[in-house]
Amino acid sequence: MTAFLIKVLSSAVVIGIVTEVARRSVTYGGVIAALPLVSLLSLIWLVQQGQSKTEVTMFVKSVLYGLPATFFLVLILYILLNQGVSVFISVLLAGGCWWIFWTIQQQVGLFIGRL
Repeated sequence: MTAFLIKVLSSAVVIGIVTEVARRSVTYGGVIAALPLVSLLSLIWLVQQGQSKTEVTMFVKSVLYGLPATFFLVLILYILLNQGVSVFISVLLAGGCWWIFWTIQQQVGLFIGRL
């Protein structure tokens, strides 16, 4: 339980730092937010917990697999916000687009795997 609380608190600190930097400079905040902090923190926790090199490698591969849908989400979010759509609606629509893109990506992966 202590390890879990340390993970949660350290992750919260990272998010807090990013939002404080973004409050002072949206450019730097955005660049820091785009860093793979969650992936790297997760990787560190997996290694610390004793996961095998194979499991860690599969985790990194899965992160790569998720990048196209995440890029699509951020692109849609930017377009919607730039068009004046509210933040809440933009996040909902971009999240829905992410889910559709992710679903299509999985189906294409399954189809290619059968070839």
